Amino acid sequence: MSDVEQRQSGRLLIVDDENALLVVMEQYLRRLGYEVAACRSGQAAWELFEPQPAAYSLVLADITMPEMSGQEMLLRMLRLNPAICILICSGYPFDLASLPVTFRQQIGFLQKPFTPKMLANAVEQLLAARGGARPA
Repeated sequence: MSDVEQRQSGRLLIVDDENALLVVMEQYLRRLGYEVAACRSGQAAWELFEPQPAAYSLVLADITMPEMSGQEMLLRMLRLNPAICILICSGYPFDLASLPVTFRQQIGFLQKPFTPKMLANAVEQLLAARGGARPA
């Protein structure tokens, strides 16, 4: 069975200022069956997330973005929804130890560049570790 035939569920929010990568990630994750919202800045993602923080199963985010850093955005999101899963996707190394200990089990890191299969595996592993996708 191919990846595309193994349908997934959950609502994801992708945040990356690299438009080409954002589009590729969004299309691939949709093909896998996820419901996906995409934003090109931390501020835009925060404005989408804040009114409905329980609506998302997982946030995929770059750390280096305009308007609001990925780390600031993610910490705000975790304060509003402590159960949210986070996948940091960055071309720069990121130390998960810089985040509060209470959230580390639901946060993963994926170094850019990555393959679609690596992305799918990282998303699936995080959601499974937190008990699966449970959008509101």
